[in-house]
Amino acid sequence: MAKESMKAREVKRQKLIEKYAEKRERLKAEGDFNALQLLPKNSNPIRYHNRCKLTGRPKGYMRQFGISRITFREMASAGLIPGVKKASW
Repeated sequence: MAKESMKAREVKRQKLIEKYAEKRERLKAEGDFNALQLLPKNSNPIRYHNRCKLTGRPKGYMRQFGISRITFREMASAGLIPGVKKASW
């Protein structure tokens, strides 16, 4: 389980990314890299980490489902994800 402060930090980063997205694209198109450096560092989309929606785990994230691999495995074993059969894992 991720700390609440880590989850809150990711939410804050996501808001900054959305806020500065248009400005960032415009500055890149103009080639004004000095102005681009003056934007907040956390407004860069590369700094955002995908996290599991249920546990907040940042590693082993599966984009298609929005959860971590461990949570996916637990849910698949419990039969909560339709169309997934347990092979040999």
